[in-house]
Amino acid sequence: METGTAFGTSSPNNVTLKKWVEKIAALTTPDQVFWCDGSEEEKAHLLEGAVAQGVLLKLNEEKLPGCYYHRSNPNDVARVEQCTYICTPARDEAGPTNHWAPPRDMYEKLYGMLRGGMKGRTMYVVPYLMGPPGSPLTKIGVELTDSIYVVLNMRIMSRMGRVALEQLGDGDDFNRGIHSVLDCNPERRFICHFPQDNTIISVGSGYGGNVLLGKKCLALRVGSYLGRNQGWMAEHMLILCVESPAGEKTYVAAAFPSACGKTNFAMLIPPDQFPGWKITTIGDDIAWMKPGADGRLYAINPEAGYFGVAPGTNYKSNPNAMRTIARDTIYTNVALTPDGDVWWEGKDEPAPPGTLDWKGQLWSPESGEKAAHPNSRFTAPMTNNPVLAPEALEAAGVPISAIIFGGRRATTMPLVFQSFNWVHGVYLGATMGSETTAAAVGSLGQVRRDPMAMLPFCGYNMGDYFNHWLGIRRDLSDPPRIFHVNWFRKDADDEFLWPGFGENFRILQWVIDRCHGRAKARETQIGWMPHYEEFDWTGIDYPREKFDECMRIDGNEWRRELISQTELFLTLHDRLPKELIFQRELLVSRL
Repeated sequence: METGTAFGTSSPNNVTLKKWVEKIAALTTPDQVFWCDGSEEEKAHLLEGAVAQGVLLKLNEEKLPGCYYHRSNPNDVARVEQCTYICTPARDEAGPTNHWAPPRDMYEKLYGMLRGGMKGRTMYVVPYLMGPPGSPLTKIGVELTDSIYVVLNMRIMSRMGRVALEQLGDGDDFNRGIHSVLDCNPERRFICHFPQDNTIISVGSGYGGNVLLGKKCLALRVGSYLGRNQGWMAEHMLILCVESPAGEKTYVAAAFPSACGKTNFAMLIPPDQFPGWKITTIGDDIAWMKPGADGRLYAINPEAGYFGVAPGTNYKSNPNAMRTIARDTIYTNVALTPDGDVWWEGKDEPAPPGTLDWKGQLWSPESGEKAAHPNSRFTAPMTNNPVLAPEALEAAGVPISAIIFGGRRATTMPLVFQSFNWVHGVYLGATMGSETTAAAVGSLGQVRRDPMAMLPFCGYNMGDYFNHWLGIRRDLSDPPRIFHVNWFRKDADDEFLWPGFGENFRILQWVIDRCHGRAKARETQIGWMPHYEEFDWTGIDYPREKFDECMRIDGNEWRRELISQTELFLTLHDRLPKELIFQRELLVSRL
């Protein structure tokens, strides 16, 4: 079999892997097969090729060293949940919240589309690790793709190349991923998961969320299925470390739907009024968690990079993100300035004259269009992060003391409250709702239920998923405390009640103090809520009246909330744990 380079690895000795690659190459008939080794020399070669092909554009080396620009097909700019399938033998294994197809039928359809689909192209073999090398939670994947853009993004988002082949050795326990852009026709776009086979096939798309198969596909959809069977959890969560001036470290996981501030929260900078406090980032999007021998819940971040939303990111909202993406970053569907810099709505400075929008058209504020696509992205190595926690690189993972759920809600949900116990906390996560964002195709601003922020990502029946959460508690003698936050509540004038950004640290500090038994709370109908006096308001003019409005429990709003929760429960009725039904009845009685 031909290799694509003289300096990369030749095909490895793993017989199972070689036979599988040969089988897919025979099906797709690429002009050549390129085995990726992850070396710096290979990176330079691939970047040079991507620029020559017009896939990437080199950006201003002085302003953005090592950075490149990519424009996707305008019909291919977000995850496509309507084209995403869980392929299990029985429909009820996938559940009512997933699109389902029989594995045999879908294999036949996809192989038919892939037949000859890489002719005239290179098929890249991308071995990768999700997780630190040597971690018991780390998984091995191999993605076969005809997109050089995918290869360069997978270099950033995973530990790619020889390190993965070394961990695989002669074994056959690896996720098999196949991707082809084909003709990027939305009518021929499928992202399909075969959990029993540990296989993913994606065709017809080049957008990262659909084609970086180690990310949402393996790390969440297939990962959640594997976790259920193997006694661990794959969750759509950030992980951060809060270090006090005395050196006490507390680890927090938090689940927010896409584009609701996960990256900002993971890189939060405490206000100047809290000297000595430090927050470091372990992960900004995905957590793999497993009970440890000491009865605590341990977590790793399986990713090696950040695939973040660009619009709204600036030195006020997230200075650490801006420093992270200042070098060695791939920008997708942002605007391009005449001097080879990038721009998006919400960036610190206005766009200069002559800026091109994400479609390559000359743009001005009078255009009536967004310069950057609302779901435009950056892909950056996590090692660029100035506040990266050293624990992010460690195989053992970190013990989680708090789990925070939160969505984008203009009404109903208070700023912060704590669950009464683990089962109540699972109920809070299971009934979480958020207004839709640009990260998924569909209408904006509608409130939809998004349990644990996992609705688009759970690879099996959501009722069984709730049962798995409840079952994990049996292996935890010291479970994390569970909280709910809402940074986005608004007043009657449609203004945000809470300032957000770095001020979220004040809420996080109360969460930490609750975990360590240092903060008081009052019992309410919906959970434990903080008193105004529990916060240090130094440096901010935030009156009690505004805080009370932010924390108000409105009976009418909660009645509507309960009706909406009932709709979700009816959808999952045949697999819904009785514990969650009881929690809802308790809430009804308290309200």
